[in-house]
Amino acid sequence: MGLREQKKQRTREALTSAAMRLFAERGFDRVTVADVASAAGVAVTTVFNYFPAKEDLFFDQAAEVEGRLAEVVRSRPAGVPVTDAVRDDLLGALRGGEETLGLDQRAAAFWRIVAGSTALQARLLAIGERAEAALADVLAAEWQAGPRDALPRVLAGAIAGAHRAVIAEIRRGIVAGDDPAAVRATALAATEQAFAVLGSGLSHQPPPA
Repeated sequence: MGLREQKKQRTREALTSAAMRLFAERGFDRVTVADVASAAGVAVTTVFNYFPAKEDLFFDQAAEVEGRLAEVVRSRPAGVPVTDAVRDDLLGALRGGEETLGLDQRAAAFWRIVAGSTALQARLLAIGERAEAALADVLAAEWQAGPRDALPRVLAGAIAGAHRAVIAEIRRGIVAGDDPAAVRATALAATEQAFAVLGSGLSHQPPPA
């Protein structure tokens, strides 16, 4: 990474750090972009150069999350069922304690901020919908489905829905104050069981046209 890129990365991190501190203190809806700019010591225009909307300061890893399922399926080895690829990726993330899953009591504050803001709840829903749509596009391309073929979209909904539901269980447990190790164990078991059920119906790829 060059000096220019390092500087941009430091500025981005300073903005998200200042924003999250303010969101935790006041709640998302009571903080303005100008407040974040002032706390970070930059101009408001600088904030918008890095983050098009205030919600992007909060969900700063949204792009990676939105593309995750599609990339997992697109890059899986030949012959591996879609459900197996998504399941194994989620299991690996759970076992490795991946940060985006929020398997840490520190994540409770993050989710409480979301619960207190309709804007953040709407953005979270949009992130899930975009992830599902990206997965549907990959399935449609792989199965050479036509634009009127609903099957890729319906199956993407089932797979992405199961994935989101596991993460929602993590969120529920962490916010409730449950032991992170117990939350992880519950999520691992739910992932194995849910994707076994999904996989039994999707074991022959691609589905019939």
